[in-house]
Amino acid sequence: MIVEKDFLVIGSGIAGLTFALKASQFGSVAIVSKDELDESATLYAQGGIASVMTDDDSFELHANDTIESGRGLCREDVVRIICREGPSYVRELIDLGVKFTRRGEDYHLSREGGHSRDRILHANDLTGREIERAMLEAIDRKPNITVFPHHMLVDFITLGRLDSKVEPGTSKDEALGAYILDVNTKHVKTFLSKVTLLASGGAGKVYLYTSNPDTATGDGIAAAYRAGTKIANMEFIQFHPTCLYHPEAKSFLISETIRGEGGILRLKNGHTFMENYHPLGCLAPRDVVARAIDHEMKKSGDDCVYLDITHIEGYRIRERFPNIYQTCLQFGFDMVKKPIPVVPAAHYTCGGVLVDLNGQTNIRHLFASGEVCYSGLHGANRLASNSLLEGLVLSNRAVSKASLLLRSESFSNTIPHNIPSWDCGSAVDSDESVVVSHNWDEIRRIMWNYVGIVRSDKRLRRAERRIQLLLDEIKEYYWKFTITKNTLELRNIALTAHIIIMSALQRKESRGLHFTLDYPKIDSNWKKDTVLQDNSYRLANQTPLRTTYHE
Repeated sequence: MIVEKDFLVIGSGIAGLTFALKASQFGSVAIVSKDELDESATLYAQGGIASVMTDDDSFELHANDTIESGRGLCREDVVRIICREGPSYVRELIDLGVKFTRRGEDYHLSREGGHSRDRILHANDLTGREIERAMLEAIDRKPNITVFPHHMLVDFITLGRLDSKVEPGTSKDEALGAYILDVNTKHVKTFLSKVTLLASGGAGKVYLYTSNPDTATGDGIAAAYRAGTKIANMEFIQFHPTCLYHPEAKSFLISETIRGEGGILRLKNGHTFMENYHPLGCLAPRDVVARAIDHEMKKSGDDCVYLDITHIEGYRIRERFPNIYQTCLQFGFDMVKKPIPVVPAAHYTCGGVLVDLNGQTNIRHLFASGEVCYSGLHGANRLASNSLLEGLVLSNRAVSKASLLLRSESFSNTIPHNIPSWDCGSAVDSDESVVVSHNWDEIRRIMWNYVGIVRSDKRLRRAERRIQLLLDEIKEYYWKFTITKNTLELRNIALTAHIIIMSALQRKESRGLHFTLDYPKIDSNWKKDTVLQDNSYRLANQTPLRTTYHE
């Protein structure tokens, strides 16, 4: 089956939906979502979206806070553009129907770690859900947008993978669409497009403990790497300091806003500790707080620390954090009366597919936005609530650039039709699904134990050897059996884990989210991005895809 559209959008969070809504003004759009359309990291965003909304705030202050958190690796031009353009696009969200929380006539703005002003717009503690609701309702009103839930990216179709004269990942390479698995039927469809936006989210599920939804398996990063895009700064994985510690909670996120509203981190004995690590105490940037908690847990042998907000009047807590309050209550914790047990968990992928100010990758007509990309906004550490802002602004800029491409004289308005269909070759259905579950678990444990909050060359080398063995085993399994969602996710988390490890091994310093015992200081010689690229994947002579990719 062939699906042909002007625009192909892979992902249905704020980045993908923003692009789709705007791109629908210029042509037909297909949105591909691995799960239900609203199942994305955006849906679970509790804190909010950072934006300059008051007279006592400024773009300069927001930019300075972002750059300070980024530990010297932010691209200042990107930071200033996103901070400056953000408020107008936030107002477009409001016009679209997003209902942010108000206090009287004004919006209630909260503050999170690293911010010097109250600038976080929120919808109580369900901001992402409210944004998804409004955007999906708008999508429903657009007749030229077609949605494909339960469809998963397999690989990009690019000129460099089809034509032996075009080197993958070079300036002559071009995105033509993607092969997409229909998860329900297990058939692979060919999606052809003039412009493709990758907005598939991050890779938190590469780690054993994560606040991310189950969809965050690094699919877009892995597929983009196989296509020859440049991947930057994947060593910078942000661990959220405070996820609910309970065996059945699946690392439910306890929003940083609770600390912004006065929450205090304590040890099991009730003592505070954050004042020993940073002048801002509990409102220190996330990398500092996560490392502090990790250090205190290892020092004491305790399984968790505690977030105490019992000194705040009970009604305020229940009104401000209704979802967090009710969820904690379900697991037996009344946050009004007792501190909440919390632990760090993998939360945000600060690196990703390298893009410019307009979300353009190094492959023509392939754009990326949101957590899957590295634009330079976050640097070595993301400032709280800047992620929704990045996806919003970058996708708007990507649409502007893509629409110009479509109207330019040099752009071909026809999609080539000599692209080979997916061929499963001699693959058969697997009767060894235990291999998938075992390897999945092993990868995530390796990453948690060896490539976590605190690293060393010895740990990273151990992880590198083990992941390489698993990659070889997974490759053999992948080609032998018919692909499924599970096998694709396993393939992707293994490759993404490999990319994270190789990036971490290259950086010989500690900066932001990358802390290594072998190089515990910042080194000015490493004030640069870690960039990886693989251009070895090719489909030669237009023979069937499945049997000719080389890995």
